[in-house]
Amino acid sequence: MVSSHPPADDYPIGGPAAAVAARVRAGTITPTDVVSEALARIASENRKINAFTVVRAERARTEAAQLAARDDLDELPLAGVPVAIKQNIAVTGEPTRAGSAATSTAPEQADHAVVARLRAAGAIVVGLTAMPELGLWACTDEDGKVTRNPRDVGRTPGGSSGGAAAAVAAGLVPIAHGTDGLGSIRVPAAACGVFGIKPGRQVVPSAIGADSWGGMAENGILATTVSDAALGLSVLAGRSDLAEVRAPHRLRVGLAVAPPSRLVRMDRHWTAAARTAGARAAAAGHLVEPVELPYGDAALSMLLRWPSVGLSDAQRLPNPAALQRRTRRHLALGKLIHRLGLVRPQQVDRTEARLLDFFENFDVVITPTLAAQPPKARRWSGRGWGANVYASLRYASFTGLWNLVGWPAASVPMGVHPEAHTPLAAQLAGPPGSEATLLGLAAQLELSS
Repeated sequence: MVSSHPPADDYPIGGPAAAVAARVRAGTITPTDVVSEALARIASENRKINAFTVVRAERARTEAAQLAARDDLDELPLAGVPVAIKQNIAVTGEPTRAGSAATSTAPEQADHAVVARLRAAGAIVVGLTAMPELGLWACTDEDGKVTRNPRDVGRTPGGSSGGAAAAVAAGLVPIAHGTDGLGSIRVPAAACGVFGIKPGRQVVPSAIGADSWGGMAENGILATTVSDAALGLSVLAGRSDLAEVRAPHRLRVGLAVAPPSRLVRMDRHWTAAARTAGARAAAAGHLVEPVELPYGDAALSMLLRWPSVGLSDAQRLPNPAALQRRTRRHLALGKLIHRLGLVRPQQVDRTEARLLDFFENFDVVITPTLAAQPPKARRWSGRGWGANVYASLRYASFTGLWNLVGWPAASVPMGVHPEAHTPLAAQLAGPPGSEATLLGLAAQLELSS
């Protein structure tokens, strides 16, 4: 098994999730201790980065006390671990705002399935994290508050799981829930220098909004370590085997550094990050070969779907007039695209067929996660549609392919940009069912850093 964790007792209360849970199960700390420290960190640091929009201080303390009274703590994989939930899935007693004033303010009456699984595993929900409106944008701000990247507060943490990535990168929680529809876990994970994984379709319950962005969006995990992410993903998936991160057999790895479109301009240091990941994979004994990923017309397919994916969610909004101007224009374009019949299932079928042929010869592909460093932290919600589209496409063009086909993908930290001094990362992706392989390879890359 691959592990980078020293013994649990070597960590403070605010350490990795696996170590915290081990200490709670052993009785050396209590859930109340853990949650109180997490809430103190949030109270001290959140005002600097605006990762959380809701902090459930009193409810979290009550839930921690209730957990401490249980007699089955030794059976709970996330016993006492504080977690954050992205505010686009249901948490009992809290409204699901999805970053938008157009959504309902009514509190939810029941937890989403993945929240219920986290609670059943012993996790304590300490708060809800910030996101851009309806998850449509790759920079995060809402209600006039700009969410900032803990690695460089002058830059965005990315989106749409920007608050989740910022919370993990700042050490406010060891793991956070995120959702990923066109890269919304992997983009902010890369921007903030943490690990993030989007599982393949039907591995974790989705049920995100009206239709999970037409089946492209999945619930996943962001964490400071691969092993913590594996633990969190195992809970979300209801599969204990995913928590056991094991070194994979000798893999055939394709190293594909070219962007999905000729229109994307690459920062050479992000290209170098993917090459570094390839070199580490080769050093771990895998067969690494430079390749060209068969994108075909996938970039156009993703571009056509982006304005369309929020239409079903928008139709259910109680106050659509409150949507931001950029979002209204985006959705209007989506309606036109649908009216013209430009989104067709055959587009995805062709892309998936090309990828299936490619993976006859490879087990995993490595790409850059981003094309450039994240944009500046600013109130993007108040800027025009064109500026938002350009900002998102300029740096976050590598991730959407794997949502299009519903295959698993992850972002692994890969050093620091030598000029911007912001994190670099590489993306790992594989065919359906390769989550354990991606986690195992990611852990090997993490150990060699």
